[in-house]
Amino acid sequence: MSSPLVLIVGRPNVGKSTLFNRLTKSNTAIVDDVSGVTRDRNYGDVEWNGKIFRVIDTGGYVPNTEDLFEIAIREQIEIALDECDAILFVVDGRIGLTPIDKEVANILRRSSKPSFLLVNKSDSPNFEANKSYFYSLGFPDMYDISALNGRNVGNLLDDLHAQLKFPSEFDPVDNRLHIAIVGKPNVGKSSLTNALLGYDRSIVTNIPGTTRDSIDSVLKYYGEEIVLVDTAGLRKKTKVKENIEFFSNVRTYRAIWDSDVSILLLDAELGLNNQDQKVIQEVIRRRKGLIIAVNKWDLIEKDTGTAKKYEDAIRAEIATVDYAVIVFISALSKQRIFKLIEIAKKINEERHKKIPTNELNDIILPEIVKTPPPATPTGREVKIKFVTQVGEHYPIFLFFANEHKHIPESYRRFLERIIRKHFGFEGVPMTVSFREK
Repeated sequence: MSSPLVLIVGRPNVGKSTLFNRLTKSNTAIVDDVSGVTRDRNYGDVEWNGKIFRVIDTGGYVPNTEDLFEIAIREQIEIALDECDAILFVVDGRIGLTPIDKEVANILRRSSKPSFLLVNKSDSPNFEANKSYFYSLGFPDMYDISALNGRNVGNLLDDLHAQLKFPSEFDPVDNRLHIAIVGKPNVGKSSLTNALLGYDRSIVTNIPGTTRDSIDSVLKYYGEEIVLVDTAGLRKKTKVKENIEFFSNVRTYRAIWDSDVSILLLDAELGLNNQDQKVIQEVIRRRKGLIIAVNKWDLIEKDTGTAKKYEDAIRAEIATVDYAVIVFISALSKQRIFKLIEIAKKINEERHKKIPTNELNDIILPEIVKTPPPATPTGREVKIKFVTQVGEHYPIFLFFANEHKHIPESYRRFLERIIRKHFGFEGVPMTVSFREK
């Protein structure tokens, strides 16, 4: 069972991004008085009463054209009801009830998913009367809150927490390898899944977004069960471009969260773009194994150096993610597709590999002596005395040092390169952290 997913919805400029920032204790969402300023998707974790759930701020999916607001929000709500476990419906208590608010409420009332109506911008008890504008919507769970100063947000979280279903320590553990196949629409995700399974599990056409659902399939591989997650594009045709991105991203990111290894599929003729870069960053942030598979390689005119030049171009784009594995495949001809499974299995083993502490120190500390960290701004010498590996689900390396807060990010990357040089961890994001000795 995966962590619950909660979506924040509502019309523009009601405070969705401010609420997201407060819940996730971050400032990653852009906040401004201008409608529709949220442009990048914001996904975060919320911890409350010892449990973690995931939240998505949907603000930037609303188009700038006013006559499309109602269409966009309606479609987002319909998508959200399929994907999420609960919805936080934010309205502006100072402006009052609007026709779009009524439209959203009508959709939510027809759903069985828990929906919480949040009358935002109620910064003090003096604004509590603002709720009276919204009683006609018929929501039993209604709160006058201030996302800006946190008023009544704790009460909301208590009630939300009570309605969400969290994974239990008594749930059976699924130790099968989970592989998420992710990428832009029409790069061949369904074709790859079908080729691996040996039958048509997913609808395949040359129209982007024809996969209607995110489908888990079980691949029998030499007696081992491996779970493949084929992520989706569109559920239906839409005139709102932002909702295409919204639906695709919700499915993609949820698949990454629930995977052990993610295969980012590229179209060989189109290469890597900004959307792919964001997927890579989410894989790294969640510390999942990473494979970049260049599909439709059979369509590329090649000479002896084509693959090397293509790989070098990708690595130049992904910069510090130089540990990613790059494979050239063709889902149509099945070229090298089962190599992906072998690599994914190897990466999963690497994610759980443990290096003995004495071996780590015997090898890494002499490298540090040869190339020590820079001195502090006041001239004090920084000394790293000890390193150990911790973490159950992915590799975390703790370095114990004096003045550790002055160790720069560049030296952190240097230590990561040294670890990879001696111990591998190909395709595996890792954490290098410092503690006071």
